[in-house]
Amino acid sequence: MMKPVFRIAAGGAMVLACGLVGSQAMADAGREAMITSSCFSCHSIDATGNMPNLVGYPRDLMISQMQMFSNGSRPSTIMDRIARGYSEADYVVMADYFATIEQ
Repeated sequence: MMKPVFRIAAGGAMVLACGLVGSQAMADAGREAMITSSCFSCHSIDATGNMPNLVGYPRDLMISQMQMFSNGSRPSTIMDRIARGYSEADYVVMADYFATIEQ
């Protein structure tokens, strides 16, 4: 049987771990929102603009397009500069987000 002091310590560790996981989830959600919110200044969420609609955009295609903009293999007027401002991990966050949202 576990001594009371160890039970309290174990309980505290679980509360701390849950808090950290919750904080990380909140941080991830905040990061996702921060990364993707600027996309909608050019790309509409309702497919009414001149730029491609990103809602439901295929994940792997999004990542490859951002990589191509970044390395210059896909010509663009502004997306090359924008893509270079993000990391490969950011591309994945964007792609996961846009692939899962619905109109």
